[in-house]
Amino acid sequence: MGRSSAIRVLAVGTLSTRVAYGIALLVVPARVAGNRWLGPGARAPAAQVALRGLGAREAGLHGLALAAYLSGRDARPLLAASIAGDLVDIASTTAARGGLPDGSAPATAAVAGGSALLTAAVAAGLSR
Repeated sequence: MGRSSAIRVLAVGTLSTRVAYGIALLVVPARVAGNRWLGPGARAPAAQVALRGLGAREAGLHGLALAAYLSGRDARPLLAASIAGDLVDIASTTAARGGLPDGSAPATAAVAGGSALLTAAVAAGLSR
């Protein structure tokens, strides 16, 4: 597999996975967010609103980035917005860690941080 093929697989796979995650948050938010991130409060109606908002961000932003990439347009500004969203997720979870389940902030840092790094790798690959 050549470099451009590997970047294509990485880009399409990463963006498609994030769209699927967003759709899952829209459809079954408490189930996806679960007790590990937000605790039992994830089932509260107010939390469902916020989780669906996050799902809309994930599905919309990454769906647009995927469409841009597949049509030959520059997806990097959308990827930069994605990275910013991941960093805000980390910061907001860390700020609220006292009211969240033990381990929630480090787990969020690992997952959202990993997503940000993977998205940055995709963006770097697209810039060449």
